[in-house]
Amino acid sequence: MPVLPPFSVPVNRFSAEIGYGARMTDSVARLYDAVIAVRGSDPTKSRTARLLRAGRAKLAKKLAEEAVEVVIDAMHGQPEAVVRESADLLYNLVVLWVHAGVHPEDVWAEMHRRELMFGIAEKVPKDLVHPPQRRKVVALETGRTRKRR
Repeated sequence: MPVLPPFSVPVNRFSAEIGYGARMTDSVARLYDAVIAVRGSDPTKSRTARLLRAGRAKLAKKLAEEAVEVVIDAMHGQPEAVVRESADLLYNLVVLWVHAGVHPEDVWAEMHRRELMFGIAEKVPKDLVHPPQRRKVVALETGRTRKRR
């Protein structure tokens, strides 16, 4: 595994140490801004631009693939692989957010709302969620998918 440079603890504009949660949301916000910046770039030079141009179905497929890879690595007891695949999962989630017009602040606001109602480590109970209507299940691709080897 490569040796990473020493981690420096960031500080806010008042020179107070920023906690992990703030660093995490800042990292996601910077990633979001970077994805926005390359959105219209040449797809032959930018993987992100190519992914965005591929459309919603491709973005959803990539996100699902990364989620499955995280699960597989977790089931195999490989924490280092879980870390790497989780970073890929977050990247693909942010790219999907950009495509869908969702800003990270919208997600943080929803998480805050839920924390106030149920606590940070709880999911909203299903009986309290009232979706407008049942979502239609759609195929992600029309052609047959070939297994990777």
